[in-house]
Amino acid sequence: MGLETLDLARIHEQALIALMSPSRSSGARDGKIKRAQTFFVEALTRIEKTHRAAMEANVRLNQLNRTLRRRTVELAAMNRQLKKEILRRHAAEKALKKSEQHHSRLLEQSRHMEERLRHLSRQILSAQEEERRRISRELHDEVAQVLTGINLHLATLKKEATANTKDIKRKITHTQRLVEKSVNIVHRFASQLRPPALDDLGLIPALHSYLKDFTKQTGLAIRFTSFARGRTKLLDSAKRTVLYRVAQEALANVARHAQASLVEVSIQKLRNAIRMEVKDNGKSFEVQDALSTRRNKGLGLLGMRERVEMVGGSFAVESSPGRGTTIRAEIPFANGIRD
Repeated sequence: MGLETLDLARIHEQALIALMSPSRSSGARDGKIKRAQTFFVEALTRIEKTHRAAMEANVRLNQLNRTLRRRTVELAAMNRQLKKEILRRHAAEKALKKSEQHHSRLLEQSRHMEERLRHLSRQILSAQEEERRRISRELHDEVAQVLTGINLHLATLKKEATANTKDIKRKITHTQRLVEKSVNIVHRFASQLRPPALDDLGLIPALHSYLKDFTKQTGLAIRFTSFARGRTKLLDSAKRTVLYRVAQEALANVARHAQASLVEVSIQKLRNAIRMEVKDNGKSFEVQDALSTRRNKGLGLLGMRERVEMVGGSFAVESSPGRGTTIRAEIPFANGIRD
């Protein structure tokens, strides 16, 4: 009923007062009081036993509740730690997957570079052999024939030493012209192999001279502008040579393939670099196909790019219908040679 011990004592007191009539004798009252005391003690004993059991149960329940709360806190902490561990493992798996993809890309790039280097090496050897064959043929067809002619003229002069003096002078003059021609041919070969102006005068004068000769040989109109005449001296010999060779190869490609009527060659100074552009108004082409090592039949664009990147520069090609082709090389002033 939800009664406490004090409630029961009050009920017992009220019942006892109702039983105790004033007319009763003291002996009868004492007997009733003793029986009431006995009843109250017996009833209270059972209640106390139940109360103690309930208190003990309550203590145990409180202990269990505290243990449960502690375990709940520990479980929550373990859940948080588990979530952190799951997140960490997910991050580790993601990083591992990304690392594997990165290494796969690096491996693919390495294989591509290896294939590119093998192809470039073969092309360089082929180009060197072709250049040697051309020089050998030119020396044999031009210089050797001129020297043979000189030798024949000298032999004739030797036989005719006592003959007409006027005729001898004429033949000596002709022989001198042959000697001059052979000297010019040798000079031309030497300039093609390594122009002295590039080392003696610098990049701009060497390009001026080369472009002038190129126009005479091909009839192609070339417009040359330079806004970095003094700044090109900041480039070392290797970098000046790279720009010169890129201009040579670019113009050779225009003459062979572009069917252009005008080429614009410009050199300008950037903040920390020199930029050279060779732009023509001829036919366009697919740049990616031309840069592909599998489709590139000669050094061409691949060789130019390798030269520029070798000295830490950047190389770009743009080609579109109606706009021709632009080849751009940027070379830094600082030493940026790549391994």
